[in-house]
Amino acid sequence: MIELAKIEAARERIAGAAIRTPLIRLPVKDAPAEIYLKLENLQPINSFKIRGAANAILLAPPSERAKGLVTASAGNMAQGVAWMARELGVPATIVVPEQAPEAKLAAIERLGGRVRKLPYDDWWNILVTGRPDGIDGLFVHPVQDPAVMAGNGTIGLEILADLPDPDAVVIPYGGGGLTVGIASAIRALRPETTIITAEPATGAALAGALHAGHPADVDFSPSLVDGAGSRRVLDAMWPIVVPLVDDALAIPIDDVVAAIRLLAERVRVIAEGAGALAVAAAMSGRAGRGKIVCVVSGGNIDLSKLADILRGTANQRPAG
Repeated sequence: MIELAKIEAARERIAGAAIRTPLIRLPVKDAPAEIYLKLENLQPINSFKIRGAANAILLAPPSERAKGLVTASAGNMAQGVAWMARELGVPATIVVPEQAPEAKLAAIERLGGRVRKLPYDDWWNILVTGRPDGIDGLFVHPVQDPAVMAGNGTIGLEILADLPDPDAVVIPYGGGGLTVGIASAIRALRPETTIITAEPATGAALAGALHAGHPADVDFSPSLVDGAGSRRVLDAMWPIVVPLVDDALAIPIDDVVAAIRLLAERVRVIAEGAGALAVAAAMSGRAGRGKIVCVVSGGNIDLSKLADILRGTANQRPAG
């Protein structure tokens, strides 16, 4: 659990990099709950990742930042690090899995980041070991850096400032850094709120681990939900996540597609696959009733894939 004081300090530290995103009601009369949307897709990089990246980088000694910035990311943390590198006038090197979507790769390059592609298993190994070989610079771990998680936790502070009594908060789960950050803030300020995670059914590692009682490999296949889901829960995150999460839901890809379309049609919100996971969970009724906050974690989806979804012709394979 991240200390509340560190999350509050992060809120002040990142104020010049991240914006305070709105919390809006999803106007769907037949919804199973009173659903609210925390719109992190409106951040400067269209993802919550700017929060954690900015906090970790600004906390590091200037001498370390001057060497350049490095991260391993499927796209959104990459953009956060590349954004901060551009602001600081230093280079950024981004290690990505080979199936990373073109929309995210193009955004990294627009920000001046250098992309290095690796096979998925080699890329995932960097998340496990915490360091890429042969690349100099300050490495910003996209998940298990406490400073990154503290930055993510500022979302929880904003949720409770706008809606003091949510019954549940639903958070898309990739590596766990977003969940730990938000849940730490919620647990400190309103412990009675239920914390639920949402993963694609094509890689529901946390749901599998909670069922098994320990981290375990699960079936994984790439899908349009490229920013969440994995083969296995990171071992270092497991003991931190377990006391913070009440339930973990595996969401069918068809439900995610429907949620992307719903957000576009009803509130003109563009969400990527991971960004629509929480809404899909809430609309299924599996997140419960009452006031449900869904974290729309990002909106970096290939426009061609979005067009296919809106036309009803999308498949479940990854974009790009």
